[in-house]
Amino acid sequence: MNPARCQLAPHHARRLAAVVLALGLALPLARAGDAAPATLAQTVASIDAGQFKAAGAAIDRALAQPGLGPQERADWLFQRERMRRIRLDFTLDAAEVQARVRKLIPDLSQAEFDRWDAAGLFEQMTIDGQRRYFKRAPGNLFRLSPEAVARRALQAPITDGPMATLNQDHRDIRAAALAEHASSVLPRRVRMTQRLTVKADAVPAGEMVSAWIPYPRAIPGQQDDIRYVDSTPAAHAIAPDSALQRTVHLQQRARAGQPVEFSVTYELTLAAQYHAIDPARVQAEPATAALAPFVAERPPHIVFTPAMRAFSRRVVGDEKNPYRIAQKLFAAVDAIPWAGAREYSTLSNISDYALHAGHADCGQQTLLLITLLRLNGIPARWQSGMVFSGDGSGYSNIHDWGLLYLPPYGWVPMDVTTGRLHGTQPGDAQMEWFYLGGLDAWRIAFNDDYAQPFAPPKRFFRSDNVDSQRGEAEWRGGNLYFDQLDYDFVWQVLPAVHGRGGKQRQLFTN
Repeated sequence: MNPARCQLAPHHARRLAAVVLALGLALPLARAGDAAPATLAQTVASIDAGQFKAAGAAIDRALAQPGLGPQERADWLFQRERMRRIRLDFTLDAAEVQARVRKLIPDLSQAEFDRWDAAGLFEQMTIDGQRRYFKRAPGNLFRLSPEAVARRALQAPITDGPMATLNQDHRDIRAAALAEHASSVLPRRVRMTQRLTVKADAVPAGEMVSAWIPYPRAIPGQQDDIRYVDSTPAAHAIAPDSALQRTVHLQQRARAGQPVEFSVTYELTLAAQYHAIDPARVQAEPATAALAPFVAERPPHIVFTPAMRAFSRRVVGDEKNPYRIAQKLFAAVDAIPWAGAREYSTLSNISDYALHAGHADCGQQTLLLITLLRLNGIPARWQSGMVFSGDGSGYSNIHDWGLLYLPPYGWVPMDVTTGRLHGTQPGDAQMEWFYLGGLDAWRIAFNDDYAQPFAPPKRFFRSDNVDSQRGEAEWRGGNLYFDQLDYDFVWQVLPAVHGRGGKQRQLFTN
């Protein structure tokens, strides 16, 4: 791309076009001087195109309309907030990106940087004529370019979580499932503490701060026997187990010069899963009312755009077997490089973004795979939470994955970001598709769906209106965004599982 000729990088232009098509837009993008008021959909597209001044004017005009309903007003106000959040994500100019890359490649040339930039390796957005780069673009370069990795002055491996590499845990899960003729095996009992900290003086002293910390719900065969242990403060309200994005609600007052700290400790039993799927047994599922929502579009993030349909046709070809289709789609999405993500609330269509951006994180990959599976008539849905480690490393991270429905096996898990596994031991070839039908037990699911309401509900916009992993907070002055919060996890694997069969593996404490 010649930057002087186009405001958007190619992948952003394609994403914008797909959004416009998906929303059925026929009019040009809103401009500040337009006589006819812009629609909300047009304003969303204007923001995606970096036309913030025009979008801001459209929002002002919309909010001035008489008789605007509460939800309509909230929708317009969120687009103003979305622009603010996008600016927080795109904080760098070209010189700052180069300076950060040069910390790892001291002899980086201008021509080299320009070539990588032209190839779209530095995510960027032109906002009202000013080019801005994503704040994680310098680090993401080394996820996207083997050439850049080879150019680093100090070579060090780029590592992922411990379960991203085939290991003995995976082998033991499969062996136990086959030996026990069970799909849920090797349970372990875990005590987890989740903490959410509001930074000092983010809220005026004396004001009440409300926090929502993610909390697990019982999921048969995956996690159960969930028991509250303690919280800070002690007074708490746990959402019902039916809540698909379950939380613990806590409140306390801010004090001058001190962070506001919230935490919850609980125990639960986690089980690994493995389904020995025989493709010959898998049949297409007849349409049922129960499964209909899981093969349907769900705007704005699950939309069967023309680009999505074309991609699916290229990948799937003439394949008819649902499991083989799932394998092809899983492999295609797994091939998209992982990179640090923009905040989900800033993206107007996450699956389409993952299709065109040239990289994606776990939630973006998962929503893309869900969209593609549904497009092919295979029921698919979301799950997310956090992952941790039993290897003593102290590793933890937030993570997203999903489930697909394959009769006669029913709902089976899929983790396309962890992806296909490869090993060198005898029998390891059978482990390649472990995460298409299997799941390790080093994870806790907080959410069985995305973009679901909290109980009790938040008064103000959520910081993440898609996922719920880090926790949320607000006070009467408004939402507390992620730049005002910190979060962490502390866990302990307990020495016994009560009321469940299976052997307990080697135990570690973080």
